[in-house]
Amino acid sequence: MVSDSPVLVESAPARRLALLIVPALVVGVASALILLGISLLAEQLQDVLWETLPQALSIGGYSSPWMIVMLTATGLAVGLVIRTVHGHAGPDPATTGLIDPPMPADVIPGLLVVTVLALAGGVSLGPENPITAANIALTFWLGRRIAPQTPAALWIALASAGTIGALFGTPIAAALILSESLAADGGAPGALWDRLFGPLAAGAAGALTMSLLAHPKFGLSLPPYPGPHWGDLLSSVVITSAAALLGLAAVYAFPYAHRAFRALRHPVLMLTCGGLVLGLLGALGGHLTLFKGLDEVKELGADPNGWSAGQFAAMAVVKTVALVTAATCGFRGGRIFPAVFVGVALGLCAHAAVDAVPPALAVPCAVLGVLLAITRQGWLSLFTAAVLVGDTGVLPLLCVASLPGWLLVTGRPQMQLHGDGTPLR
Repeated sequence: MVSDSPVLVESAPARRLALLIVPALVVGVASALILLGISLLAEQLQDVLWETLPQALSIGGYSSPWMIVMLTATGLAVGLVIRTVHGHAGPDPATTGLIDPPMPADVIPGLLVVTVLALAGGVSLGPENPITAANIALTFWLGRRIAPQTPAALWIALASAGTIGALFGTPIAAALILSESLAADGGAPGALWDRLFGPLAAGAAGALTMSLLAHPKFGLSLPPYPGPHWGDLLSSVVITSAAALLGLAAVYAFPYAHRAFRALRHPVLMLTCGGLVLGLLGALGGHLTLFKGLDEVKELGADPNGWSAGQFAAMAVVKTVALVTAATCGFRGGRIFPAVFVGVALGLCAHAAVDAVPPALAVPCAVLGVLLAITRQGWLSLFTAAVLVGDTGVLPLLCVASLPGWLLVTGRPQMQLHGDGTPLR
C-alpha cells in the first residue's frame, strides 16, 4: 500500500518541472544500480548455496532434505542479523507497504544484508519492498543535505518511481502505481501529469539503466492468444474471480499467521521456525515454489502442458502459504513477484483442467485476480497481467474481468497490518 502520498506541487510551470529532470535522472539511475547490485549479489550467493555447496557435499541441490536444511538455516541467519544490527533491519515487514515514509539511513545496511540472505536462501518473497525502502531512505537522506528546502514527498516519489521502473523494466509501472496516490484533487487540466513529471523521468532512468545493463524479460513463452470468443468472456471472469478469492484467503490468513509467529517472541526463533516451515513447503511443492518466483514462472510458461491441473493447483496453494509464512515470520521482502507465481500456476491449472481455455488468457486473468487481492493496486495488477503475455488482444477481456475481481476485493482487509497487529483496510 502507498502511504504518505507524495503530492509534488499544486501548479508546476515548465521551468519548475525542468529543474526536476537532473535530480530525477540521477535518482533513477542510482535506484536501478542498487537494485542490480543487490540482485547480482543474491544470485552469486544463491549459486553457492544451491549448487556449489550441495555438489561439494554430494547432496542433491533441490532434494527435500537440502531444501529443509537450507531454508531453516536461512531463517536462523536472518534472525541473527536482525537481532544484532542497528535498527534491527527496519520495522516489522508485516506492517509496511511498497512505498512508505523514509526509514533512518543507518538502518539500510542491515536491511540490505537480510534481503540478500532471503533472496539467496530461497524465501518466497521478492526484492521490491526492501529495495524501494532502501532507495527512499538513501535518496531522502542525501536530498535533504543537498537541497534541504525540497519537500520530502518529492524525494519519496523520485526514489520509488526509479525503483519501480527498474523492477518492471518500464516507467509505465511507476506512473501507474503513483497515479493511484497522486489524485488530481480537481485541479487544472494536466495537474496529474505535472505531478508525475519528475517520477516519470526517474522511472524512465531506472528502467533504461536496468534494461541496458541486465536486459530483463518479463514476458512468458506462452502459445499466442488465438483471439477472443464469447466463451472467453465467461472464462476470464471465472478465473479472475477464483484467483481473487485465493488471494483473499491469503489476506485473511495473514494476521493469524503473524499472531502465531509473534507468540514466539524472539526474532531468531520466529525466523528459524518460519524457515523450517518454508523448507517443508518447498519439499511438498517442489523447488519451483522456492525463491521470489520470477525465474520460476518462466519455467512454467515454457512448458504449459508439462504438469497436470492438480500439480499446478498444488504449486499455487503451496506458494500462497509460503508467501504468507515468509511475510509474517519476519523475512524482509515484497509480495508482488510471489503473487505473480501463484497467478501463473493457477492460470495454467485452469488451462490444464479445461483445454479450451487458452493459456495466454488464463494466465493473465489469474495473475490479475491474485494481484488485485494481495496488492490492492488496480493499475499495477492490470499492467503486470498484460505484460506477461504481451498481447493486446487480451486487454479488453482483462478490463472486463477486473470489474468483478475488484468488487470481490474492495473494502476487504489488506495484506498489511497496523502496529497493533490489526489488518489495514
